[in-house]
Amino acid sequence: MVTTGKARRAAVDLEGVANELYGLRPQDFTAARDARAAEARRAGDRALAGKIGALRRPSLAAWASNLLVREQPEEIEPLLRIGEGLRQAHHDLDGAQLRELSRQRHLVVNALSRQARQLTAQAGHPIGEDVQREVEGILHAVLADPAAAQEWAAGRLVKAFDQTVGFPAAADGARARPARAPRTRKEVPPAESRRQKADEERRRRLEQAQQEAEEAERVLAARREEAAAAERQADDAQAAVRSVEERVDELSEELAHLEEQRGQAETSARTAREQAAEADRRLREARRRAETAAARVTRLGAGTGGRRATSRK
Repeated sequence: MVTTGKARRAAVDLEGVANELYGLRPQDFTAARDARAAEARRAGDRALAGKIGALRRPSLAAWASNLLVREQPEEIEPLLRIGEGLRQAHHDLDGAQLRELSRQRHLVVNALSRQARQLTAQAGHPIGEDVQREVEGILHAVLADPAAAQEWAAGRLVKAFDQTVGFPAAADGARARPARAPRTRKEVPPAESRRQKADEERRRRLEQAQQEAEEAERVLAARREEAAAAERQADDAQAAVRSVEERVDELSEELAHLEEQRGQAETSARTAREQAAEADRRLREARRRAETAAARVTRLGAGTGGRRATSRK
C-alpha cells in the first residue's frame, strides 16, 4: 500500500499534536485538543481534525504516569529490564531470582510512584494517595506485560491498565513454552504424568510463595511509611518542646529583668516618698519661721507707732 504525501503529513502532525496534548495537565487537555482540531479544520484537513478530536483526555493516574516518562526518561530502561527479568524468572520458575527481582520491583515501583506524585505537585496539580496507588498499579502492569510496557514508554496513556495484568506463574509458563500436541490419557506415560503433576504442584507453590512475598513486601512498605510518619511526628513534637523550652527561658529571663526593674522602682518610690516627706517638713518649718518673723515685724511696728504718738503730744 502506497502512502500519499498528505497522509504522511497528517500522521506526523497527529503524532506531534498527541505528544503535545498528553504532556498537558488533564484540566488543560480538552480545550487544547479542541483548539488543535479547529486549526486542522481551518487548514482543510477534516480527517486530521477528526483524529485529533477523538483523542481522549487521560485519567489522573495516566497523566501522572505520562509525566513520569516525560520528566524522568532515564527511569524507563531500568524498569523495563526488571520486567524482562521477572518474566524470564517466571518462565524458568527460578525462585531465588524471583525473590530478588520482586524485591527490586517493589523498591522501584514505590520510588517511581513517589516521584510521579512529586512531579504532579510541581506541575500544579498534586495527586492523592489513591491516585498514587493507581500509578503503582500501572507500573506493576508495565513490569508484567511487554505490550503495556511499550504503551507506557510512549508517554501517552489514557487510563490505567486492566487490573488482571500480573504475574500468574503457571499462566506465564504456559504462554512461554511451545505448544505441545495433546495426548490421550493412554498416551501419557506414568513417569511423565507424575512429573507433570509435580511441576504443577511446584508452580502452584511458587505462585503462592510469590503472592505471599508480594504481600509481605506491601506490608513492609506500609509499615515503613507508618514508621517514617511516626518519626516525623516525633521530630515535630520534639521541635515543639524545644520551642516551648526556649520560650520559657526567654520569659524567665524577662521575668527576672522585670523583677529587678520592680525592685529598682520600689526603691525609687521609697526614696521619692522620703524626699517628699523631708520637703514637706522643711516647708512646714519655713512656713512657721515666716509666720514667726511676720508676727515679730507686726509687734515691732505697733510699738514704734505708739512712741511716735506720745512724742507729738
